Amino acid sequence: MKISDRFSAMAMHASARFTVRYGDDLRFAGTDLPRPTRRRVPTRHGRVTIHEYGERTAPAYVHFHGGAWLMRYPQMDDWWCRYVAATAGVRVVNVDFRTGPYVAYPVAQHQCHDVAAAVATEAPVVVGGFSSGGGLAASVCLQARDADSFTPRLQVLGVPALDLASDLPSGAGMVSPSLRALVRRVYFPDPATRAEPYASPVLADDLTGLPPAIVMTAERDTLRPDGDAYARRLREAGIEVLHDLTPHADHYFLTEDPVRARTTMAMVAEHVRGALTSG
Repeated sequence: MKISDRFSAMAMHASARFTVRYGDDLRFAGTDLPRPTRRRVPTRHGRVTIHEYGERTAPAYVHFHGGAWLMRYPQMDDWWCRYVAATAGVRVVNVDFRTGPYVAYPVAQHQCHDVAAAVATEAPVVVGGFSSGGGLAASVCLQARDADSFTPRLQVLGVPALDLASDLPSGAGMVSPSLRALVRRVYFPDPATRAEPYASPVLADDLTGLPPAIVMTAERDTLRPDGDAYARRLREAGIEVLHDLTPHADHYFLTEDPVRARTTMAMVAEHVRGALTSG
């Protein structure tokens, strides 16, 4: 890893708690919930802290935050976790997995799977995330299927990053080609691994046997092709898919249209509740 790349990634890692304000205007529900409780869960790469909203034995939505695999700051999605907990009436588990530049692929992917599998021994589970977290959620579902470790009831993929091997997207956007290139060099430093299914789920040879999916994309987002292609491939594999496209929006699709966001968020909460309470 080049020194300049390491310093850039360290700066993103350290500054996230001060710079990330995504979702501040989307606190529509759950603001009165108490501070989440914390506990440590063993994984193959050490113990991972989780932030839990709700009772430990309740059905759980396991969430993986965004941040391009370079920001370790689960609190960036506190607004979303509170909303789902309050609106869907379920437990929410926000996972504090490790990120670059201090670890590299597949550490975060393994940690997220291992945490979700542990939670699944306690209650039914839905997994989800935004951006890189959406990619992690898709990876977790593939890992769970392949290892026969547990079966998520649903996967919620918000503007997911699902392809770390193909040519970088061109054009302007919040997720620039330079950022994606930095992510590849820092967190996916071995080009030979970038096309592996757990790194780039959309490139997996086989998508059969995966859980139903909600795939949310944004019209102007440079990651939109990842989500569009994954939704299409899941359907071709016989998986039930709800594909929701936010028009005119870039990567921060909910913040850019808070009026539409209320409908989108309510739709997700309804499906999470339904998945976790059915059967």
